[in-house]
Amino acid sequence: MSDRPPAEDFEDLYENAPCGYLSLAREGHIAKANKTLADWVGTSSEALVGTPFHAILTFGGRIAYETHLAPLLRLQGFVNELAFDLLRSDGTKIPIIANAAEKRDADGRHCFTRITLFKAIERRSYERGLIDARDQAQVAVGAGLETAALREQFIAVLGHDLRNPLSALAAGIGLLDQKEPLSERGRTIVEEMHGSIARANALVANLLDFARGRLGGGLTLSRDADQPLTPVLEQVLTEIRSIAPEREIVASFVIAEPVNCDRGRIAQLASNLLSNAVAHGAADIPIRIAATTDGSSLTLSVSNGGAAIPAGAREQLFQPFFRGVVLSSQQGLGLGLFIVNEIAKAHGGKMTVMSTADETRFTFSMPLVG
Repeated sequence: MSDRPPAEDFEDLYENAPCGYLSLAREGHIAKANKTLADWVGTSSEALVGTPFHAILTFGGRIAYETHLAPLLRLQGFVNELAFDLLRSDGTKIPIIANAAEKRDADGRHCFTRITLFKAIERRSYERGLIDARDQAQVAVGAGLETAALREQFIAVLGHDLRNPLSALAAGIGLLDQKEPLSERGRTIVEEMHGSIARANALVANLLDFARGRLGGGLTLSRDADQPLTPVLEQVLTEIRSIAPEREIVASFVIAEPVNCDRGRIAQLASNLLSNAVAHGAADIPIRIAATTDGSSLTLSVSNGGAAIPAGAREQLFQPFFRGVVLSSQQGLGLGLFIVNEIAKAHGGKMTVMSTADETRFTFSMPLVG
């Protein structure tokens, strides 16, 4: 008995190959087809001979043949990995991938077109799945962008439209305070209304700054090195003390004037930090604000006592709309610290936060020359 393997049966290899084979005559009729292809389309190899190739293609497959396969064969003599569908005798489709090459004689005249066909059902399903996933992702991204744009436009309009009635209220309360005789109770109510309007104005300012930052490419500054910064910080301190008279605030300002900065924005930064300390700090521990210069930088810090801020929350403090855990009496938009951070960045500076069981301190630092 010989140990040599049996010789390959090339006829059987052609007929029963794991792919379809066919040859097209010059006019586009099938000259030869293997059994694998015939089985796929639900007929016999003999019945396929003489049949126009179009007869076993779907409408889309015929378009692919006329617009891609045939022209490319004439132009370069071969085509690789062209996708189209075969048409079964029962009317169903088979997705396939085709490779084709022309057989030409010594004079370069076309004799046959040889085509190898591979089923691509799983591949086409995978590709369609990818396309569907891409389309769904694009729809989701588009919806998200549209929602974000609408929200920011709404914020801008809301902030703008709120300023006028707030200004009217502030003017009216000011007239009551200055021109009308008020009882002790009336004066207390007026003071509380002043504080409420101040908080509302701060919220509106934060809304507008957020909208400007997102829609306009960031906060703008109006630097002024001719005026001192200390009186501006002292004014902020006076305003916060009037809003929260029950809280002790200790201040220390040692600034080599003048400082080249946007004094209004630095005042806004300090006001937001102090308001945050009033809202979240322990009521029985003094709030401390300090501002110093050292020749190369300005440093401003605000600290308060109370529970430490968890590490996970500290990482998100400067994100818009993040409020962490707040009491019902401390509801806000979560934009104050975001605006603080934007002001710091606009000045070429940065914000840092340190929080322990003894103290929470927010620190702003910026270069004096920038």
